[in-house]
Amino acid sequence: MIPSAFDYAAPTTVAEALSLLADAESAGDDVKILAGGQSLIPVMKLRLADPSMVVDLGRIPSLSGITDDGGSLTIGAMTPHHTVATDPLIASFVPLLAQAAATVADPQVRHRGTIGGALVHADPAGDMPAAALALEAVFNLSGAGGNRSVKAADFFQGYFTTAVQEGEILTSITVPKYTGWGSHYEKFTRVSQQWSIVAVAALVRVEGGVIAQARLGLTNMASTPLRASSTESALAGCALEVGAIAAACANAADGTEPASDLNGDAAYRRHLATVLAKRAVLAAVGLSEERG
Repeated sequence: MIPSAFDYAAPTTVAEALSLLADAESAGDDVKILAGGQSLIPVMKLRLADPSMVVDLGRIPSLSGITDDGGSLTIGAMTPHHTVATDPLIASFVPLLAQAAATVADPQVRHRGTIGGALVHADPAGDMPAAALALEAVFNLSGAGGNRSVKAADFFQGYFTTAVQEGEILTSITVPKYTGWGSHYEKFTRVSQQWSIVAVAALVRVEGGVIAQARLGLTNMASTPLRASSTESALAGCALEVGAIAAACANAADGTEPASDLNGDAAYRRHLATVLAKRAVLAAVGLSEERG
């Protein structure tokens, strides 16, 4: 299928984009933002989205790129997944984000799709939201009323729903540096390049021969990404032993509400969460299951 007819605008500044959004919304038009198009275009082709106007952010230079802010990195919302997966700054200071980005779909999607587009789309099976949650990222938004920042814990509000309000644009994501932390993104799919059936984003700091701190983000275990809080608490002070880590990860699915579909029922996903949490944490601390 092909989309319905729509007006198209390609602003070159954030201010121009915000003006276009305000004008369209005041006229009662249904306007959508194009931030790579790897999610929006398919649903438009299926007529699941039928906007009267599409505002393409791809020609706004200030929305792309990665900057070092000292204690954190700021990533432009229009930065492609491929750049996130391969950038040396991200590899040095927030490798979990690079690891998650490298698993997104296929090379074509990673070169066209953007980190901001994926985060605002907020698909519960998407790979970037859980990583951003585990990293305690901050989302920077611009709107007619000015700029504001939203913590990752408050950003994802429901199925395909975020804190982005009418007339606002996600301009960048700020992520603290995690020097000295280990990380891993463990993803389970039936076939290559598929959406995650379940995935776990693990961020772990080791000190004195034990796990001092752990952060785990869960993908596709509810309508939004979740932190595996029970497992994070259980891992604090945990010995670097396979059995101890496995025991701490046994409750990774606590508080989750996974869906049942053709890829697996809720019970299967809860089991997967415990298995993948163990694998992700072991990889993050440099252990293999065989060393148990």
